[in-house]
Amino acid sequence: MLIVQKYGGTSVANIDRIKAVAKRVVKTSKEGHKVAVVVSAMAGETDKLINLAHQTASSPGEREMDLLLSSGERITSALTAMAIEDLGHKAIALTGRQMGIVTDTVHTKAKIERITAEKAKKALDEGYIVVVAGFQGITENDDVTTLGRGGSDLSAVAIASALKADLCEIYTDVDGVYTTDPNIVPDAKKLDKISFEEMLELASLGAKVLQTRSVEFAMKYEVPVVVRSSFNDNSGTLVTKEDKDMEKVVVSGVAYDKNQDKITIMSVPDKPGIAARIFKGIAENTIVVDMIVQNISSDGKATDISFTVPKTDSKKAFKLTEEIAKELGAKSVSLSDDIAKISAVGVGMRTHSGVAAEMFETLAKHSVNIMAISTSEIKVSCLIDLKYTELAVRVLHEAFGLGKK
Repeated sequence: MLIVQKYGGTSVANIDRIKAVAKRVVKTSKEGHKVAVVVSAMAGETDKLINLAHQTASSPGEREMDLLLSSGERITSALTAMAIEDLGHKAIALTGRQMGIVTDTVHTKAKIERITAEKAKKALDEGYIVVVAGFQGITENDDVTTLGRGGSDLSAVAIASALKADLCEIYTDVDGVYTTDPNIVPDAKKLDKISFEEMLELASLGAKVLQTRSVEFAMKYEVPVVVRSSFNDNSGTLVTKEDKDMEKVVVSGVAYDKNQDKITIMSVPDKPGIAARIFKGIAENTIVVDMIVQNISSDGKATDISFTVPKTDSKKAFKLTEEIAKELGAKSVSLSDDIAKISAVGVGMRTHSGVAAEMFETLAKHSVNIMAISTSEIKVSCLIDLKYTELAVRVLHEAFGLGKK
């Protein structure tokens, strides 16, 4: 088998952890498998580099930021290869460029366009363990790019697809995908397997186990992914294609997201094309809008529009919205940072009714007000006050019977 293993920042947090990773990689190799390893920067390293950049410049350029931040993963890849060689196995460390990861030109959140992987394939055939610096790629013009937070997950899945690997193992500090955050609900249950679609929803709704884009990529190219802990030998959770058994479970998990802010435009003229003008301006600046709520205007003249954006983009989005609102003759724009999104996810929702009703009833019973609602075939999300996040997670987890008991 050809196996791609990815190790996150906590798994390679220090030299002892890197040596432990090297032992695990060598063990996999000794079992007769070809192994490619993708590593993140050591825990805290990326934040340290970001702080250095902001100490140096008031507004660091995105191109230079990418060049700076990519160094964290390069350091880990070189150290991991050294640790593997110290155990008597041949290893070669590769940067994103050497791996042949070609991306578009959007700095700080580039999209992978293709992976040549010729150097890696040759090295694997020659008996080397290949160690790749995750989170990074290169443009056609040889500029270094990074793939956004959690981008090493995407690197691993994309590399697994390019190498036609049999399995992609994502090693992290938790031993699988749980029904919700075990730090909030100790009774949360580890799932043996979950569908790509459910994992995609959970990841996009705040579950931090896998990066959203990595799940999208795995689903598109049907790369089987196992989420495991690098701190134990537990079996983990398989993320795979949906099967009939999965539909028997109505709700698979409850997710929450505290990393969104809400922007509200007051008294916008209520006429065709206004919403398109607002959201086109935001989209052109590569800002992703999530939930949108428009109040129905009673007099047909003015309406309020609220929407949520990631916290990291909220200041930029707020400034853009103010400019657009002024242009449109809106009354004012406000920014709220005390919100959270709570979601119930499950492929079983396609064939079972009543999930939304149960969710609304449970939140109402515990006096949690709902500000906005969005749904898809397999999820129901509610926007609530930030201070009720943990309470909402606990009561919904219990209401849907997701605990070990």
